Amino acid sequence: MKTRFFKCAYLGIFVVVLLSSCNIRDKKTTIEIDDPNRHYYPIQRGQSLEILYEIKNTGNNPLFITDIHTSCGCILIDESSFKVLPAGANGFLKLKYDSRKNVGYVKHYIDIYANLETNNLYSITFDLNVVPNALYTRDYEELYNEHKAKNMGIETLVDGDTNNKGYYVENIP
Repeated sequence: MKTRFFKCAYLGIFVVVLLSSCNIRDKKTTIEIDDPNRHYYPIQRGQSLEILYEIKNTGNNPLFITDIHTSCGCILIDESSFKVLPAGANGFLKLKYDSRKNVGYVKHYIDIYANLETNNLYSITFDLNVVPNALYTRDYEELYNEHKAKNMGIETLVDGDTNNKGYYVENIP
């Protein structure tokens, strides 16, 4: 009786291990992105550009995006926009490009790492010209202060303006 119980227990453990080893993330799929290489119209320095890529899962298995690498820290990824994408479904990759640190022609690359059949990597690009204001070219510090003033930062309310800090004296006994 006990040997029958142990045989059934071993069989049950074997089945659980077998089923748990079948990881759905290991199954490969394919994707398609409309216009993966884009050319945008020029924008002024300091403006931001909202970029939206539509991702289509053209394979038979779910798409799991594991990581996204950008060529510049000036590109912000809306991580809530990509999750698991079922087979045959469409999803979106939302990016925001901040042009405050660039002037001239810029080209950026975005590498998408996922459970893809070839390479586990899909690359997309976009380029544009960042044009300075024709009347006055502001430097990065001025653009940063404008951005901070527009957002009404708490630092300014607590510390005051950088040009109006007051003064201090040495304590001479």
